[in-house]
Amino acid sequence: MQVVIYGRDNCPYCVKAKALATKLKGMIDGFDFEYIDIIAKGLDKEDLAKIVNKPVQTVPQIILDGKPIGGFTEFDAYAKANLGA
Repeated sequence: MQVVIYGRDNCPYCVKAKALATKLKGMIDGFDFEYIDIIAKGLDKEDLAKIVNKPVQTVPQIILDGKPIGGFTEFDAYAKANLGA
């Protein structure tokens, strides 16, 4: 399972998403993630909208196995329901 998290370092939900992904990586064989700092990469809302194929108002934007799932709340709910987090 591969997760990509688009976020920024001064965003509390981005920090939470990164912490959850780190926890899951330690719990689940084959789980990995990449954190992309949108500020460092020069990405804006329009760039993220193209990546997730919908309008973007907030970060993080999280992609699970190539499918956009939303932000931290959705990632957390998915992890609890499906990954035993």
